[in-house]
Amino acid sequence: MPDSYPELYFPVLVQALIAMVLAAALITISYVFGKRIRNRVKDMPYESGIVPTGDARQRFSVKFYLVAMLFIVFDIEAIFLYPWVVVYREPGLSKSLFGEMLVFVILILSGFFYIWKKGALDWSGSDLAGKKR
Repeated sequence: MPDSYPELYFPVLVQALIAMVLAAALITISYVFGKRIRNRVKDMPYESGIVPTGDARQRFSVKFYLVAMLFIVFDIEAIFLYPWVVVYREPGLSKSLFGEMLVFVILILSGFFYIWKKGALDWSGSDLAGKKR
């Protein structure tokens, strides 16, 4: 068992150095020996087999970003349910934990229904190009 910090972290340092050297070597080898054939088809952006149309700098509706943020918020809040499920089976904690989690879920659902009623999740009549209805 290592007794000091340098002895303890030496294997981690060696692994990090090997990873950096390997990454640099692979990039250098591919740069030196790789083919550099440039043509119009190769320089086109590739999107899942679909030929790209329009400008890459088009504007998106604010609703697009709003839904993305709401997804992240509700996704993170759903993650908080997993530790509760694991701890819920321990004896003596079930009544207090159930009440706390019930309040948590009610608050989450009230927020969800609020944004639903405000129309934040309604995409009908609008598109991603940012055009007004």
